Amino acid sequence: MKYDCLIIDDEKMLADSTAEYFNLFDVRTVVAYSVSECREFFRENKAQLLLLDINLGDGSGFELCKELRKTTNVPILFISARTSDDDKIVALNIGGDDYVQKPYTLGVLLAKVKAVLKRYGQNSQKAEYSDGRLWVNADAKQVKVDDSPVRLTALEFKLLWYLIENEDRVVSKQELFENVWGDRFTGDGTLNVHIRRIREAIEREPNNPVYITTVWGDGYKFNGGRQ
Repeated sequence: MKYDCLIIDDEKMLADSTAEYFNLFDVRTVVAYSVSECREFFRENKAQLLLLDINLGDGSGFELCKELRKTTNVPILFISARTSDDDKIVALNIGGDDYVQKPYTLGVLLAKVKAVLKRYGQNSQKAEYSDGRLWVNADAKQVKVDDSPVRLTALEFKLLWYLIENEDRVVSKQELFENVWGDRFTGDGTLNVHIRRIREAIEREPNNPVYITTVWGDGYKFNGGRQ
């Protein structure tokens, strides 16, 4: 699954309350309480930003940052109760993007996180899909097929764009419920109706779809570059 923020902190009460607060303000956040849980998270998930504590029960946040920097450029904000200027210098030199002092104010931290997510999203995520037939622009929330505008509802567009963001990957129904509807209890019937409407709008043959295919028992996949 894809999240906005991953908190890596072994202070469970603080980490959980921070994640709960972020989620209230539509910053999709999960928690890992250790280095090993962080590694496990990245085997099947993605995050656009990390809040990383320096002192973890099974390792150092500094060492974990250096490890992560070998495979990802995701922004990393260090969080720590340590006040040494040397720690701040080390954090920035090994690839950290900022240093947040504990105890922090949730509102101030949320504002910082949203600012980083906005900057990172603008610089790092594609905002447009085009293959010569289908054109989708995330900023304008517009869709065209063969240069002709296509009308989708806001939810249909959100669903289509989520599948495009996860191009060529099978996305489970549960993931779509949680990340498009924000409700893990949305029913299959509702999802099926929206998928059908999108297919009718963008596919040459809606009953024989090429762009959005069903992977029976698993979910749906957007097949990029297909015409």
